[in-house]
Amino acid sequence: MSAPILEARSITKRFGGLTANEDVSLVLPAPVGQVISVIGPNGAGKSTFFKMLSGFLRPSSGQVLLHGQDITGMPPHRIARLGLVRTFQETTIFPDLTAMEHVSLAHQLHREASDLEVVLGAPRAKGDEIRLGESAREILELMELSASADVAARHLPQGLLRLLGIAMGLAARPQVLLLDEPYAGLNPEETNRAVAITRKIAASGVSVLLVEHDMKAVMAISDRIHVLYFGRKIAEGTPEEIRNDPKVIEAYLGQEDEELGL
Repeated sequence: MSAPILEARSITKRFGGLTANEDVSLVLPAPVGQVISVIGPNGAGKSTFFKMLSGFLRPSSGQVLLHGQDITGMPPHRIARLGLVRTFQETTIFPDLTAMEHVSLAHQLHREASDLEVVLGAPRAKGDEIRLGESAREILELMELSASADVAARHLPQGLLRLLGIAMGLAARPQVLLLDEPYAGLNPEETNRAVAITRKIAASGVSVLLVEHDMKAVMAISDRIHVLYFGRKIAEGTPEEIRNDPKVIEAYLGQEDEELGL
């Protein structure tokens, strides 16, 4: 039996006397291409959990494994090279660069030429430019951003900026893509488009793990859902199982049913 693609084993994070996550486990199993969601009310510890998976925080205890390799506490750039890449809630952009230039820059993790070769315009640097440029165009097409390839980021609406952030994550060639609230701030039409594109990403062979507050989107896209509440995992299952889990309903008590998708 093959090792899980990604596994968190009883990870805990303490900040002094505050426990943000306690004994949280998660398995992203084979085959590739699944969409797994992590949900929970505000303050449930979702972002802290993501930071530990991606190396931005070291767990106080527990392990994170990628394809069976212990990556606990590795710096984010090393984890990214191994195939686990995280996007962020905030769409970090360079306003004057085009969408194409953003994705091309994000490809630098896989550049073969040295800095000196780039400065000198050496053949290997020119080869990188051609190869990575083709890859950038393919990613923009996958993300339905081809028409915006030459548009400066400052002129892109919020929905396209969100897609651009995901495109930059794909440029790092992940096997696992962590999406941190990818649908935040989008209107229903933009959300539906982003959900459909997320499905395309998964179908292309990238496993997706996402944190998201939009429960309608979560219920529509997820193969399995993990629920955090005050730093602990209280439930795991299919969307239908989560929708009917009494512990989940109690955790969200007081919020509108329509908001929860319950």
